[in-house]
Amino acid sequence: MSRTTIESAHIRGFRSLANVELNDIPNAAVFIGANGSGKSNFIRFFEMMSWMLRSRRLAEFVKIQGGADDQLFGGNRVTSRIEAEIRMRTEKGRNDYRFTLSYGRYDSLFFSEECFRFNGNDHTGEAPWHSLGSEHEEARIVEAAQAIEPQDFNPTTARVIVNLLRGCSIYQFHDTSNYSNFKKRWDVTDNNYLRSDGGNLTAILHRLEQEDINRFEWINNQIRRILPVFDRFEIEESYGKVLLRWKAQNTDKTFGAHLTSDGSLRFFALATLLNLPSEMLPDVLLLDEPELGLHPAAVSLVGGMIKSLAVDRQIIVATQSPLLVDAFDLDEIFVLDLENGQTKFNKCKTDESQSWLDERFTTGELWQKNVFGGRP
Repeated sequence: MSRTTIESAHIRGFRSLANVELNDIPNAAVFIGANGSGKSNFIRFFEMMSWMLRSRRLAEFVKIQGGADDQLFGGNRVTSRIEAEIRMRTEKGRNDYRFTLSYGRYDSLFFSEECFRFNGNDHTGEAPWHSLGSEHEEARIVEAAQAIEPQDFNPTTARVIVNLLRGCSIYQFHDTSNYSNFKKRWDVTDNNYLRSDGGNLTAILHRLEQEDINRFEWINNQIRRILPVFDRFEIEESYGKVLLRWKAQNTDKTFGAHLTSDGSLRFFALATLLNLPSEMLPDVLLLDEPELGLHPAAVSLVGGMIKSLAVDRQIIVATQSPLLVDAFDLDEIFVLDLENGQTKFNKCKTDESQSWLDERFTTGELWQKNVFGGRP
């Protein structure tokens, strides 16, 4: 089990997530469904919480995403608030965070409720919620986490919750355009963790080459399995900056990101992310359509990497790739359907599907045959 996991999430009123309750979320979880079924909305919800808790910029997130009305299911005339309760599990017990965001003036959101609690493993019953008040525009749990004891609450619990939710990282490596961060010179010291868009990939690879050569060579080897012309990364520091370049097989010529295919760049980032050392990884990873632009063999390899990493980390994947679904077991698959504009999450019916698997069909093939549902 990973150091921290999201045990359950109850979300109401956020985009198509009118009323979603997920319980017993496994360490490896894959969301499948038709276009527009709401897979990415679940990812965006955790992105919103990241803005709330990392930099206290909820208002900025809302503005960038089109305003508060666009975040509410059916708009503010149908839904006036977003409600959420997130339950996180650690070795010491259960941490719960609950909040309500209500529609306000100037197309904004404000907190009409925010509270948290902790239930230790030896605790009987439910601990009381500690309220952080209402009518505020940014998350107060961040301030609670910075409080100095004594208080009328335990700041340690607030710190744990903030750190846990900050440790949920969303990764989407879709931007490989001419203006992509993959193709820019990057500060070599920006190498503690891989950014959500993979922009500091070169700095990460440079650090691994200097500090963990075996892991660096392993990543090179994984890429060679998919890109036969690839030999190894050739990264040199110049005035504190690094630029992505790689050497081709049987030649001294090197290629920059501007001469590398979109799919290859995305695979570079995925292969690096899924093989990073423990200290450079978040506790929870959310991947949005990692298969985009990849060769089928690369998709299968990424699926195997995800399963291996899920031994130590929780990974939630939104995908439309049957090949990626093949890497997951029935109890790890969530099927999303859109009913009357609302996203519905359903677990696979293992008893009905097992007979198909016994006939040597894969989970991805069962989805294509619509055994699970989740088809247009």
